[in-house]
Amino acid sequence: MGRQSAVKALGEVALRVNDLQPMMRFYQDVLGLEVLGEFASAALLKVADGYGGHTQVLGLFDRSSPVGQEQTTVDHIAFTIDLRDYDSEKRRLEALGLKVEVVEHDWVKWRSLYFHDPEGNQIELVCYDGSLGRLGGA
Repeated sequence: MGRQSAVKALGEVALRVNDLQPMMRFYQDVLGLEVLGEFASAALLKVADGYGGHTQVLGLFDRSSPVGQEQTTVDHIAFTIDLRDYDSEKRRLEALGLKVEVVEHDWVKWRSLYFHDPEGNQIELVCYDGSLGRLGGA
């Protein structure tokens, strides 16, 4: 076998939808999912408590937003990693020749690494970082 994976849990599944509001209501009313965040072109709904402070999430993204591949309903797949592995995973991915985009989601204290698989699907490695969102915090 190869090296041990840094992935701890499935953090998020994100669907591209044609009509955001009815889809959001469906997942709230039928499955009882709680809205974590609602934006003009997206909504994040809580599935369950997750690993290391990262809530398991169903993301709904408006198809009219430029999010990637045109023929799929999947926006991206997120895997939860430990904050301690964040920097080494970034270096490892870059050493593999992948273009890595770093994003800090201050409102939920998530730190993310975004990259693409060989067919263009967006993959996210995400971890909880309690220091995000604090004034003057690092």
